[in-house]
Amino acid sequence: MKLVICAGTATTGKTAVLRGVVPRLQKRGLAVAFLKIDVQFAEEDELFAREFSIPTRKVYSGELCPDHCNVMVLGEALQWAERGGADVLLVETAGLCLRCSPYVDGGLGIVVVEATSGMNLPRKIGPMLSLADIAVVTKIDRVSQAEREVFRARIQDAAPTVRVREVNALYGIGIDPLVDHILATADVGDKLLLRGNPPVGTCTICVGKKEIGWQSHFGVVRALDNQTFYRGE
Repeated sequence: MKLVICAGTATTGKTAVLRGVVPRLQKRGLAVAFLKIDVQFAEEDELFAREFSIPTRKVYSGELCPDHCNVMVLGEALQWAERGGADVLLVETAGLCLRCSPYVDGGLGIVVVEATSGMNLPRKIGPMLSLADIAVVTKIDRVSQAEREVFRARIQDAAPTVRVREVNALYGIGIDPLVDHILATADVGDKLLLRGNPPVGTCTICVGKKEIGWQSHFGVVRALDNQTFYRGE
């Protein structure tokens, strides 16, 4: 079975991209399963079940980062998809933690970014971009050709090995190359590892401390004059 993890911040068009991918995979004779990971609300699983008649699941990360939740549930999700006879498991994750990467070795990592988000976005999203295999640029019809070229160049500056694919998901433009990438991806193995290194420390705010000021915390702290921070690989 092939594993595809599609990440990206809210409103980038992840669901629209995958809605174009699923019927094209089905036309190739592949059975598809879909898992949605979000923080507290999602209905994409219901949409995909109705529209494509495929098995779907949904997980709310709640107090967890969605990328951390992905690590926790992905093993069981793969077993669920295999029991259902899926050839491809598509995972759509909120990808809200910009310190982390939701991708795993052996799967295909896709990050969806919107061309309207500003020229500096590729410099801001860290491992979610730099550890992906493909960067899908959406909403290309809303910017000029010059802006598209600058945005593509910024992606390549931030992540030189990432393949850039521009799409207009609402009209299905640029979806077929994504399907080709999925078909060329090897099946996942029995043991999966998170791609890249996780962040190096635990934040005491995340574990429940409410006090204001770095003096009240320990572990990884940040003072106003200290701008040294973990950048991943």
